[in-house]
Amino acid sequence: MNAAIKEIIITGLGVSPGIAVGRVHVRETGSIAVPEYAIKASEVEDEQQRLADALRISQRQIGRLKAKSGSMPPAAAEEIGFLLDAYEQMLGDSRLVRGAFHRIESERINAEAAVQAEINAITEGFAALDDTYIAARMDDIREVADRIIRALTKSHVRPLNTVPKGSVIISEEMTPADAAQLTPKRVLGFAAVLGGAQGHTAIMARALGLPAVLGAQGLMHQVRSGDTVIIDGTQGRVIVNPSTATLAAYEIKQAEDRRIIGRLARLRRQPSVTRDGIDISLSCNVELPIEMPGVLSAGAVSIGLLRSEFMFMNREDIPSEDEQFHILKDIVENMDGRTVTVRTLDIGGEKLAQSLTQDIGESAQSALGVRGIRLSLKKPELMEGQIAAILRAGAFGPVRILLPMVSTVREVIRARDIIKRVAARLKRKKVTIADPLPPVGVMIEVPSAALTADAMAAVSDFFAVGSNDLTMYTMAVDRTDEQVAELYNPLHPSVLRLIQFTAESALRNRIPISICGEMAGDPRFTALILGLGIRELSMSAHALGPVKQRVREIEMAAAQNRTHFIMSQTDPGRIAMLLDDFNSLV
Repeated sequence: MNAAIKEIIITGLGVSPGIAVGRVHVRETGSIAVPEYAIKASEVEDEQQRLADALRISQRQIGRLKAKSGSMPPAAAEEIGFLLDAYEQMLGDSRLVRGAFHRIESERINAEAAVQAEINAITEGFAALDDTYIAARMDDIREVADRIIRALTKSHVRPLNTVPKGSVIISEEMTPADAAQLTPKRVLGFAAVLGGAQGHTAIMARALGLPAVLGAQGLMHQVRSGDTVIIDGTQGRVIVNPSTATLAAYEIKQAEDRRIIGRLARLRRQPSVTRDGIDISLSCNVELPIEMPGVLSAGAVSIGLLRSEFMFMNREDIPSEDEQFHILKDIVENMDGRTVTVRTLDIGGEKLAQSLTQDIGESAQSALGVRGIRLSLKKPELMEGQIAAILRAGAFGPVRILLPMVSTVREVIRARDIIKRVAARLKRKKVTIADPLPPVGVMIEVPSAALTADAMAAVSDFFAVGSNDLTMYTMAVDRTDEQVAELYNPLHPSVLRLIQFTAESALRNRIPISICGEMAGDPRFTALILGLGIRELSMSAHALGPVKQRVREIEMAAAQNRTHFIMSQTDPGRIAMLLDDFNSLV
């Protein structure tokens, strides 16, 4: 490498872990020039026909992508299948398409301008929500609109499946449909200026096993095709024209990553048991069906938390009972007799589905408003459909029902009444359901639930501690607000005492208790969690190996002694020091 070339480091969001070193292939997509002009009344029908033709072209393109997806890895093929199905729906009868046809007629404008105007109106309607999940879904709608406009203007983008082998793709934006063209045999990784961790592009990258960085501002001005580049998808860094020393350091990191992956893969067959023989149950959290292969390969004993929101997001309608049932049935059957804990809808706060919350107003946007179990009880017909689907799926394998955002015993009683009512209705119709009825548990994620844990235990079959929200509500901190984010600390004694109080209540009442927040997937906290009496941990699939390794290093008696001492402390800094000191002893 020419020593005169300066190494450039660009930071972004590491959305898919791993390291890729290769040659840059810059993908110049460019913005689409959208013509806008008035049309005569006599030209409306012809213009609408142009739009209809463009829709058919776009649908054929999606069809070809779906056919290609059959050769992708199973996890990626499943995820892109879900996404392309959604694209097909949007190219059929959707607000975008209906609105564009209407604008051609009512505003007498050309088809391209009508599509652009409609996507602008949709974007403006969602922008006020300031929600990262909705922003990711808006990217999908824009992708469909861009595809229609390209068909109308006959603009084309060079396919990614022709890039040189060993390329690293650098682009202004990488859409999920773009990601569907990638193959790890040819592309080593990618980075883009736009995008976030919750979008389908990030999910596709993880499914394909490609290191990826998104949100890398200024990226396109710093690279040229042919440059050497490092994509660090773990740290969220793009290193252009790395120095000899940097390349050597990353080669060492790659070798270490391979050793760690190999060691953790061997751990899959080992029991999750402490040094003194205490069995610890390690389960996985699942947000999307695409994660299922990772759950199975990680060796999880169950799904400790299935977030059911994915069935309701990114759509204009509410999924039917049958649709929910078939999705849940596939997940339950894939687990092959291992328990699936389905959390009922936790829509609200930072996660919004317009079809569910449009009649509630601003309360649905508040973390203290109508969300979780509050929304389900406010819309009992919604909860009944979801419960019916869970009960029916329970006929194909063990399931549990988990209620989110519970703050009063009355909420649990009302939910149980709905479950009984739905079960009775299904039995009358001779529909096969879980027998006996699934256990019903409570998410302990607000202080009121933790402080009344004994009363909650009287109406619950199990507890699941949601450490993320419990910390947020206890500390009165919005983690997304950088002005106060430093106050968010799961090691604050108030948070730990609430977890301790909950765990002791569960043990007294002889009901199972798990923890399924970020604490569960961080080996730093494992000894403390076990010392508090919790024996079930649920986490993302990639975290299970490191946590199992930590479990196998721990002697339970020592963990309990250290935890007892930690719980007598009042300073979070002192608690962190005592915990890290204990971890360093192994």
